[in-house]
Amino acid sequence: MNIFADFSARVASAIDALALRAVDGGELDLSRVTVEPPRDASHGDIATNAAMVLSKAVGENPRTLAERLAAELGRNEDVAEASVAGPGFVNLRLSNSFWQARLSEMLELAGDYGRSEMGGKRRVNIEYVSANPTGPMHVGHCRGAVVGDALANLLSFVGYDVTREYYINDAGAQIDILGRSVFIRYREALGEKVVEIPEGLYPGEYLVPLGKSLAEEFRTKLLEMPEEEALAIVKDRAIDAMMAMIRADLAALNVHHDVFFSERSLHADNGSAIRSAINNLTMKGHVYRGKLPPPKGQLPDDWEDREQILFRSTHVGDDIDRPLIKSDGTFTYFAADVAYMKEKYARGFEQLIYVLGADHGGYVKRLEALARAISDGKLELNVILCQLVRLFRAGEPVRMSKRAGEFVTLRDVIDEVGRDPVRFMMLYRKADAPLDFDFAKVTEQSKDNPVFYVQYASARCHSVFRQAKEQLSVEIFDRADMRTALHRLEDEGEISLMRKLAEYPRLVESAAKAMEPHRIAFYLYDLASQFHMQWNRGTEADRLRFVKVNDRELTYARLGLVQAVCDVLASGLSLVGADAPAEMR
Repeated sequence: MNIFADFSARVASAIDALALRAVDGGELDLSRVTVEPPRDASHGDIATNAAMVLSKAVGENPRTLAERLAAELGRNEDVAEASVAGPGFVNLRLSNSFWQARLSEMLELAGDYGRSEMGGKRRVNIEYVSANPTGPMHVGHCRGAVVGDALANLLSFVGYDVTREYYINDAGAQIDILGRSVFIRYREALGEKVVEIPEGLYPGEYLVPLGKSLAEEFRTKLLEMPEEEALAIVKDRAIDAMMAMIRADLAALNVHHDVFFSERSLHADNGSAIRSAINNLTMKGHVYRGKLPPPKGQLPDDWEDREQILFRSTHVGDDIDRPLIKSDGTFTYFAADVAYMKEKYARGFEQLIYVLGADHGGYVKRLEALARAISDGKLELNVILCQLVRLFRAGEPVRMSKRAGEFVTLRDVIDEVGRDPVRFMMLYRKADAPLDFDFAKVTEQSKDNPVFYVQYASARCHSVFRQAKEQLSVEIFDRADMRTALHRLEDEGEISLMRKLAEYPRLVESAAKAMEPHRIAFYLYDLASQFHMQWNRGTEADRLRFVKVNDRELTYARLGLVQAVCDVLASGLSLVGADAPAEMR
């Protein structure tokens, strides 16, 4: 149960019970009424601004209205205390029995606690990573990969029909450069001495094994072919090899896509898919032949001082119109984007989400404009921009990778610190804020290392059950037995933990609505902190220990609380894409 949604309905019922009516005779607008946790936990469990936002409409002093509303809500059996604060906030403190009932629901739902049907099976496509297949994944791709994957997990959890997609940029100049770079490594494998990789080509040593495999497969045959024919073969082999490397790197990060879409497929048959997409926009009046004025500052690559085929994107929200076909008849890079988005829309997606690097900020308006033009405003499009990740080791910047030539590879980072610390820490800042990743800090075993602190809480939960099994000589603890004993939980620390657990459904839904998976990581840290606090209280006061051998009923009740913490930690870590360990070594 989302207790805040539940109490929103209770507030609406209280307003009805008070027979509140607008002074102009119209219906009351409850859209601005909020029901949420108070900013100061000492004020209670639930706070609503209903009296303040409705006072003008009903012609009543906000504090007077708040007192009437508090009195009405106070009649509810789940409300232990209703009070008025400030200019008219109504604060509610809920009964222990209410929290015990919520804990019982959590134990019954187990791993499904927090899951919802908010998304209504709405079809969503999330495109993330989409790195050029020209080399291994580097750490710059890591954050977008984790944010996109965690968001996909989150949206699926709340009822959306999610497709995870990777757009393979396997057409264009960078693929020609890749082919020529690999061809040099092929010649090198045949015995030709390569002193230095020419400027403009990819120097990374990761291309050496590919050059050797081509030498083993073709011997000298590629040298005997026309260059264009040989390079076509090399490019095909190179793309396949690079994508195999990228898939392996992503799998090591626990990132798996449903669809890998090839840009080259859009250029097949003389670009028929692209031409069809442009024709579709033309029929809608979004395409014309014209010249663009020179933009201020540095000229972009696709600007020409001559007539081109242009997308009239300024009519659908963009700052400038965008070239589609150059004066020489070749497509711009954006023309492929047009065809690709049209293809996605044809597949029946109602919402498209792009997770891009911060350097792609200039793409946002043109993509939004394109979505409006293609779908006549029916397609929802969202772009999440991920800021840079800066790598440190004990406060010192990390040097570049020799193998990669110019960057630190994703696999370097995973191999050194592990998948879970990488994923968790990539979500421990909002995506649009820069993130510092320190190898030393993410591997230390302390409260200052969030992923360790959260996973340690999971391990402690399991250790409580191991201790209980040993001391009570019980093999399996039944959740039904735990649920019947929950009335024994009355300690403030126990109630506080229940409150925190009860926030989870609302937190999950709000994170999904805002498309901010980092909220899950923050919540898990807070939950872990409260659990560790209660654990420490038990070490200091015997009466608060989770396992009380001489009081089996109380032990079962506390095990129920521990089980719920364990369930929510596992659920949240699953959304993050990390494990919930049973023990730490």
